[in-house]
Amino acid sequence: MSSSELTPARDLWLLPKRCIDDLILSKDPDSVINSSFKIASAAQTTIGLAALSASHFHELRTGIKQTIMVDARHAVLEFRSEAYYTLEDQLPGSMWDTIAGLYRTKDSNFIRIHTNFPHHRRGILGILGLPDSPETTRDELQKAFLQWTSGEFEVKAAQLGMCAFALRDFDEWDKHPQGLALENTPPVTVTKVGDAPKRKLQSSSNRYPLENIKVLDLSRVLAGPVAGRTLAAHGADVLLVTSPDLPALPNLDVDTSRGKRTTQLDLHRAEDKHALQELVKNADVFLQAYRPGALENRGFGVQDVTQMKGNREHGIVCANLCAWGWNGPWAQMRGFDSLVQTATGFNAAEAQSFSEYRSSSNLSLQPKPFPVQALDHAAGYLLAYGVNVALCKTITEGGSWEVRVSLAAVGRWLRSLGRVSPEDAFSRGKPMPAIDFPPVDEIRSLSSTWVQSGQSNGKRMTALKHAAILSKTPVKDGEEAEAPIVLNSSLAEWI
Repeated sequence: MSSSELTPARDLWLLPKRCIDDLILSKDPDSVINSSFKIASAAQTTIGLAALSASHFHELRTGIKQTIMVDARHAVLEFRSEAYYTLEDQLPGSMWDTIAGLYRTKDSNFIRIHTNFPHHRRGILGILGLPDSPETTRDELQKAFLQWTSGEFEVKAAQLGMCAFALRDFDEWDKHPQGLALENTPPVTVTKVGDAPKRKLQSSSNRYPLENIKVLDLSRVLAGPVAGRTLAAHGADVLLVTSPDLPALPNLDVDTSRGKRTTQLDLHRAEDKHALQELVKNADVFLQAYRPGALENRGFGVQDVTQMKGNREHGIVCANLCAWGWNGPWAQMRGFDSLVQTATGFNAAEAQSFSEYRSSSNLSLQPKPFPVQALDHAAGYLLAYGVNVALCKTITEGGSWEVRVSLAAVGRWLRSLGRVSPEDAFSRGKPMPAIDFPPVDEIRSLSSTWVQSGQSNGKRMTALKHAAILSKTPVKDGEEAEAPIVLNSSLAEWI
């Protein structure tokens, strides 16, 4: 195939250059989704990099080489996996709170709010002076937002730790202090943070690339859990640790916890904090997606974790994900894919491209989101890729390593891939399948059945298979793996 499909992967590849030729991607990928951004290129690239790096780790341990194939259409469908699974023949329903989304403000701009968590919903409604009631309508919110400029509300929400961001175009974002802080930030970084012996090659059945790798997954919502799910798909023992005190999003959790074990620990309790410390000592990967500094305050920052691991058989990989990056005025702010799309210019640019396609000159065009949560999913696969790179380095160099990925930096990378013309994007670009039950043929043909972990009569779910196909090692998918369904399926221990 031509080298153009491999160019994004080659540019991000951090392991021996020869490996990239083992990755086979679709030609002309961006005709498979209706967006002016190269989301399909991003999808097949990030999923491919995660699989290729897992394969290289397997090669270092076993000497076995293999090829990896990723179909672009399957990849973009996997970028929307949370919408297409079923549990007991039921669709998950909407992932969004009833009042979440975009509202016009009095400066003729828009503000996007994220209210999927109850405390975020209460906070936004409190700023607007509206009751936190099921009867509160979007029309009431819209009327209240017309009393605010988008910038004023963004600042007020930030002061209270809420999730609301004004619509910007690319020029405005590039001049914003946070945009400037991210100017030279790559989408994934892998940095040595401590000394440790080289990883010894362990005996294994050679069935899965990440066999015998223990991953602590302290992440929530979408990008971080996708990273953990990807590591589990390639054979890692992934233990998802959540807090019983924090709100959950079960419609998302069911999909993103596939292949993992789940447990709950309350770090306010001394015995639970001790349990997590003991888990760290035998972990290979510590993956977390809280805001910068949040886990440091609990004694589980990068240096804390590397010290807990100590100079045992080998070091540990600390994988960290956040919304806005580790530098700049927004580093400590909460953020989600939809908010990053809005604040960094994507919604405005996509709307403008769609307007050109429709030959419209409407200057008050409604912002247009991506057809998938592309930043979340791409960030998740890049985080898994970074983890695998770091695991390879524990063999070749030794040491402990930190991996960093932020949604905003992934957005910069997506922009760097270029654009699709309005006509190609919205006339020839293939729309996403309907969310329906029974599923449309395209979804059904790419899905498999999962059974609830440890339950003889457990619930059954169907979900999209992983888009990466490895020539010699299977992905733990469907009939080959179990899904926990709930967030407390296992004890807080390694098996």
